[in-house]
Amino acid sequence: MGYAQNGRGYKTRKEIKMVLMSEKLSLKQGEKLVKLARKSAEYSIASGIGLGETCDDKELLEERGVFVTLHSYPGKELRGCIGMPYAVKPLWGAVLEMGVEASIHDPRFPPMTGKELGETIVEVSVLTQPKEILCEKKKLPKFVKIGEDGLIIQRGNHTGLLLPQVTTEQKWDAEEFLNQCCVKAGLMENMWQSKETKVFKFQAQIFSEIEPKGEIEES
Repeated sequence: MGYAQNGRGYKTRKEIKMVLMSEKLSLKQGEKLVKLARKSAEYSIASGIGLGETCDDKELLEERGVFVTLHSYPGKELRGCIGMPYAVKPLWGAVLEMGVEASIHDPRFPPMTGKELGETIVEVSVLTQPKEILCEKKKLPKFVKIGEDGLIIQRGNHTGLLLPQVTTEQKWDAEEFLNQCCVKAGLMENMWQSKETKVFKFQAQIFSEIEPKGEIEES
């Protein structure tokens, strides 16, 4: 196992990775990611092959979890959302891939056309490392912050994930958020109360176009 000195002792590579993942990106970096997701989707829809795009920003080459979400404009109806909840790929490459996946390969929707993508808002959510919530099951809602935390629920082969922004969009409280995450995992609503169910939470930086191909903001 590798170690690095930081002036106060030594950190493992895993600890260093956790620190990097907790550091926030700038709006400028977020803009790059949103534009990359759109460009990747446009290129793949038009050509049928993946886009090769390099990056010289070291922070955007760190491994991070990320989701690309597509909404219709101006109705803001979901049109695609696919991502990687765990840090298994460099962020830049993950956004390249997820831009294509969300626009063409989300099994809930037909593949997008170039025209439709031009009328769609692109949103990128950069995730922190998910951490298991360890407490009495009945107390779980107290450990979920609405509008700040996203959730992952795991039970056997069942897994469900909901991003933090979903709670504010749907106006759910913490208990309903847990219930709906169970439903997303293909479980009964109250299965988060079972001892066999694991519940993880994470946070996200959310960068989104205000209108298609328009100004990008952090929400």
